[in-house]
Amino acid sequence: MHRNRHTKIVATLGPASSSIDIISTLFERGVDVFRLNFSHGNHETHAQNIHWIRQIEKNLNKPISILADLQGPKLRVGKFSSPPINITAGQKFIFDLNPEEGNQERVQLPHPEIFQAAKKGDELLVDDGKLAFRVDHVDHSTIKTTALVSGPISNNKGLNLPSTHLPIDILTEKDKADLEFALSKNVDFIALSFVQTSDDIIQTRKRIHTNTKIIAKLEKPQAIQNLTAILNETDAVMIARGDLGVELPPEQLPPLQRKILREAKKHKKPVIVATQMLESMINTPKPTRAEASDVATAVYLGTDAVMLSAESASGAYPKEAVEIMDRIIFHAEQDILSSKTNMAPLAAKVSNAAVLLAHEHNAKVILAISNSFHAFAYLSSIKTHIPVLALTSDMSVYRQLPLLYGVFPLFNLSLPKVNNSLEDKALIHSLTTEAGMLTHNGQRVVVLTQNSLDSADFSGMWVCE
Repeated sequence: MHRNRHTKIVATLGPASSSIDIISTLFERGVDVFRLNFSHGNHETHAQNIHWIRQIEKNLNKPISILADLQGPKLRVGKFSSPPINITAGQKFIFDLNPEEGNQERVQLPHPEIFQAAKKGDELLVDDGKLAFRVDHVDHSTIKTTALVSGPISNNKGLNLPSTHLPIDILTEKDKADLEFALSKNVDFIALSFVQTSDDIIQTRKRIHTNTKIIAKLEKPQAIQNLTAILNETDAVMIARGDLGVELPPEQLPPLQRKILREAKKHKKPVIVATQMLESMINTPKPTRAEASDVATAVYLGTDAVMLSAESASGAYPKEAVEIMDRIIFHAEQDILSSKTNMAPLAAKVSNAAVLLAHEHNAKVILAISNSFHAFAYLSSIKTHIPVLALTSDMSVYRQLPLLYGVFPLFNLSLPKVNNSLEDKALIHSLTTEAGMLTHNGQRVVVLTQNSLDSADFSGMWVCE
């Protein structure tokens, strides 16, 4: 199934989409990667969805990526005796370790690590930032604050500390169990929530003994401060704008999204732009004009993938959301293609040179042969409009490639050692034609090969006439 676009679609599965018929329809309408959200559901429901995805993959003989998104550490306040409690701006309010039910003056905060890290002047945000409290005093068991805004607070609402690095393990006990389960099911990507430093990636990778790749979710200001180090360690990143938007002012998010995409491209790492992309389609069959522009902007900035969350997991119109996102991407990419007058200067890497060669010879496709996810990711990061047919004999890599911009996977049990012979030219034209990349004889293909099929870049290239 050859998509008519390069940017990929990630869709979250949930109650609205957890059936083999709907998953199949979502794939046919444009989904490249299915996300399993481990903040919801259980291992039984996730196992069933994985089984259905792999069955569809087998039936259609097309790779489908599976992304397991770990919940991560969740900070929540305790319970109240008579919820909700109405907070008034300017009033004093206490967060403490006392397990008794809260009242108008205090509530339990069952996270000792916060009392170690918080300091005077910090802000505590509750309920996705709807309430804000300024820290006036901290000791080992009490945080005294002043409310900055008015509003209700009720049981178990989430809490954020935007300016504070929290000394917490990146994986909770639940996350460790979910990670073990996901790896046992051979998922293709693990999304790691609330990453703060590159060490979070390093420690998690020690638990992964498969070829599963790590996606660092950028949803804390501390992750942005450590962005370069995180990009050096992770395999991909997700701009999780929901939580990031809670901890940062909204006006900072657009330039920050642009910065992350720019830096990720320098590091040759794929990016998923996520959260509230078509939010109104949870309840309505069409997006707002602002949402359509949001998706298109991510495409213009060079993202590898855009993501649907509640729109496909619990919304009323999951199929329509995928279909409309597919159309928005297509038209944005066509606009980019029509406005390109020349190629930007590229470094003299083999992949970069191959793209220049493909443009110079008006090639219709780049055939890249490798078993290295990172080699394909490097090639994808150049963001050429020429499709890349990625031939691999590694099944785990084959299933990871649907995430990459402009990359269309092709699996073969063994990789041919091709050169510029007539026999090899026939094989290359056969592969590209069957994949729907070529339409008639005489069209050119740029071929990329490797001496080592696991190296991070290609070693040879030539034009197949």
